Amino acid sequence: MVTSLRSRVAAANTWVADRPPPGPFRAGFWRSPIRGPWLTSVLGAVLLVGLPVMFATGLLSYLAYNPWLPGNDGRHASGVLTFVPFHWPASPAWGYRVTQGLHVTLGVVLVPVILAKLWSVIPKLFVWPPVASPAQALERLSLFLLVGGAMLTFATGLLNIQYWYRFPGSFYVLHFYAAWVFVVSAAAHVALKIPTMRAALRERRVRDELRTPLAGTTPEPYTPNGLVSARPAAPTISRRGALGLVGAGSLTAFVMVAPQTVGGPVSRLGLLSPRGGYDPGGGPNDFGVNTTAGEARITPALVGGLWRLEIAGGPSPIVLSRADLAAMEQHEATLAIACVEGWSSGNQRWRGVRLRDLATLSGVADPASVHVESLQDGGAFGRGRLAGNQIAAGDSLLALQVNDADLSLDHGFPARIIVPNNPGVRNTKWVKRLTFET
Repeated sequence: MVTSLRSRVAAANTWVADRPPPGPFRAGFWRSPIRGPWLTSVLGAVLLVGLPVMFATGLLSYLAYNPWLPGNDGRHASGVLTFVPFHWPASPAWGYRVTQGLHVTLGVVLVPVILAKLWSVIPKLFVWPPVASPAQALERLSLFLLVGGAMLTFATGLLNIQYWYRFPGSFYVLHFYAAWVFVVSAAAHVALKIPTMRAALRERRVRDELRTPLAGTTPEPYTPNGLVSARPAAPTISRRGALGLVGAGSLTAFVMVAPQTVGGPVSRLGLLSPRGGYDPGGGPNDFGVNTTAGEARITPALVGGLWRLEIAGGPSPIVLSRADLAAMEQHEATLAIACVEGWSSGNQRWRGVRLRDLATLSGVADPASVHVESLQDGGAFGRGRLAGNQIAAGDSLLALQVNDADLSLDHGFPARIIVPNNPGVRNTKWVKRLTFET
């Protein structure tokens, strides 16, 4: 009886396998003569270098928010790494600008490579029957996680740098977990495919293939259930041309996104770096912002003569006007604002009161953190915590001026936080309260 059942199942599987639906599920659909292990392996080798760097810089970006401080991880809503005993350093001042700029730039540059890699293996996504055995089911699931994780990671990242936030949930949660799924799946995939990859790269030298024109382009040897078509069409592009096309796409992406990290006048060349239509105009405050005063619902009345800064945490709260702050010892720091979207304002000259002096004034001489609150009502955009080492840094300021002029309303007038090596969102604008905590 068992033998009979197995025979029936085998017959059913054969019947299904012999009747694929029309279109991409049929073996003759994919006929490109350049698709094969070699091209896939070359693209995979590029990703093998780029993805670990992108993932590492992404983790550094997460840690830069000091998720171990109460309330800070709410922006990411993940809590995965809050146990890490790592205090984000306040030096070098350009650290976050470089690491996050590299993360975003490399992510955009790798998009053509990811798409080409997906094209090179797309027949594997349309295998028929979809599930022929438990082992194949596991393989298909891992492939789904790999491709799905890659698409979600890159898609959310690209949408974020365009300031398109209409996600079905938090960008940070989607991007964070999609990246983990993608990287873990990719690591498992690489472990399984390294022998195939090494064999393919040994059979054809990259230098030789880059010298082969269209007329000399031939398919790789056919193997059942592989990437090489059983009935390849005549070539319309060489492997050299395909790699050149991918390289040109990556170079174009680099030129369009990298200038935003440099900042200053060069940032205007970054065509993939919109600032939400914001025009800072001319003068000392002529550099980019993510959120304008209008978007944050900050009006001149809120920051006028009645504005006061409350400093708490010590024996009793202290209330200061802007004139009181201006009368205190002023310090100047040359720092850039660097944001999670990868853009930088370029170095600006800030002037204001050191945070450590305000901590001493409050009666908390050696604070472990400070809770910064803004007039802006917007979750993590309006509040957050800085660590003790950031408070102690000599260039950490409650800034009143920039480039020898008062802050503009869009740049945080009457007072804003500016801390070296700090994500832009943590350089809170329109500050209303500082609570120093032990």
